[in-house]
Amino acid sequence: MPKYYRNKNFRNYLFIILSAVPLLIHFYINLYAGYGYFRDELYYIACSGRPAAGYVDHPPLSILILSLSRYLFSDSLFALRSIPAVMSALTVYITCLMVKETGGKTFATILASLAVILSPVYLAMNSYYSMNSLDIFLWSLAFYIVILIINKDKTVHWLILGLVIGLGLLNKTGFLWFGAGLLAGLLISDKRKALLTFKPYLTALIALLIFSPYVTWNLQNDFAHIEFIRNAVLTKYSGIDYLDFIKGQILNLGPVSIFIWMTGLYFFLFYETGVKYRIVAVIYISVFIILLINGHSKAEYLSPAYTVLFAGGSVLIERKTIVRSRWIRYALVIPLCLTGILIAPLAAPVLPVESFISYSNTLGIKPSSSENKEMSELPQFFADMHGWEEMASNVSKVYMSLPRDERLRTVIYGQNYGEASAMEFYKNKYPIPRTISAHNSFWLWGYGNIEDPVMIIIGGKKEDYLDLFEEVNESLVHTADYSMPYENNLTIFIAKKIKTPVGELWLKIKNYN
Repeated sequence: MPKYYRNKNFRNYLFIILSAVPLLIHFYINLYAGYGYFRDELYYIACSGRPAAGYVDHPPLSILILSLSRYLFSDSLFALRSIPAVMSALTVYITCLMVKETGGKTFATILASLAVILSPVYLAMNSYYSMNSLDIFLWSLAFYIVILIINKDKTVHWLILGLVIGLGLLNKTGFLWFGAGLLAGLLISDKRKALLTFKPYLTALIALLIFSPYVTWNLQNDFAHIEFIRNAVLTKYSGIDYLDFIKGQILNLGPVSIFIWMTGLYFFLFYETGVKYRIVAVIYISVFIILLINGHSKAEYLSPAYTVLFAGGSVLIERKTIVRSRWIRYALVIPLCLTGILIAPLAAPVLPVESFISYSNTLGIKPSSSENKEMSELPQFFADMHGWEEMASNVSKVYMSLPRDERLRTVIYGQNYGEASAMEFYKNKYPIPRTISAHNSFWLWGYGNIEDPVMIIIGGKKEDYLDLFEEVNESLVHTADYSMPYENNLTIFIAKKIKTPVGELWLKIKNYN
């Protein structure tokens, strides 16, 4: 076999092997570790039962994919989390392709792949179902297509880029930042001449057409998503500042990987063979500036932009150490792997709960939240995987304690989409009636046609409801180990004889946040 084909086959096998690593990691977590359903997973399942062109807090693509997955497989945690596991593998594969297109060889491929596989934010985002794992993959794919455009400039690549950006927007509106960075990159790089052709405009048209259903949905629903974003910035994320955002870039990607992605930024901006891809660096810098100016951006919002920097940085490190200074390779790979393994239990649910608590205490790391929440023994990400079934069981007990005639007109009221979604999910296991909530898309889904309901309310204080109901009784107190404090020790109330018509009240309690 000619040497060219031997090398080509070896590289293809290497790509597959490296891509299989995160897949196997997440399959192991899903089968033998992991915790319960995450708050957002339950909400996504609730959304998937109501197919639409949009939802208050996210576009519809991830929900359509979940609907198909549920139809083909099941609602099991393994089936649910197999999708982000596959996305993690595809992201590593695309990273390998970016290394190849920018001139990297074997070491660069391995280094870039390890940086992606071991980055805490990618481990976390790919360990549960949400729009985020797909977002990371689509950003990586978009960067790869941009690199192909620079190398080959074929019209088909511009068409594919429009498709990827459109799907990215239909998955998460933050993909607009990529589009803004791409425009900036075209304007200030030597690719500006492309603006004199039809290609970038065709890309934009395709992306807009794919994204248009969500634009139309927002027009029909009083720009619900914009209202949601504004409220989230002003309240939920108001405690995040510029320093948090900058520090988060180091913590989320891992302390050692900064040497790789910063090298990647240099490679694309200044290095002789990397400068032809400068547009990639401009996209990253533009998005960084946009998020920094916002003042309350979560650090993780920028995380999808790092796979391409890992690729570029690995290529430059490989070239600079190919003959001399080979020790630098070991000085990077060994600490990268060691710190990645050390941090992994803090990013993904690898350890049993008690072991995790002991481990984090040993490291001196306190539970954290990006939403100004009181914390328990677990960080919010892990705590939100606990307590939902116990809550459903307790609510069911309250419901079954009611006389039969009252059960026929009983509804459950959840304070947030997590509570409401959990009640819906577990109603096949426990007797639970219709659940309503004023939070995000649940508010749009309405309250049904019961005008004089017996309402089981999860949480709050009795005095909060006495202005709304003539009769409010405390039934029991829900408790659950390891859940978020605001989801623990909740009194479950039975409220009867509503004073204000439900339709009139519903208009006043909308909560897009």
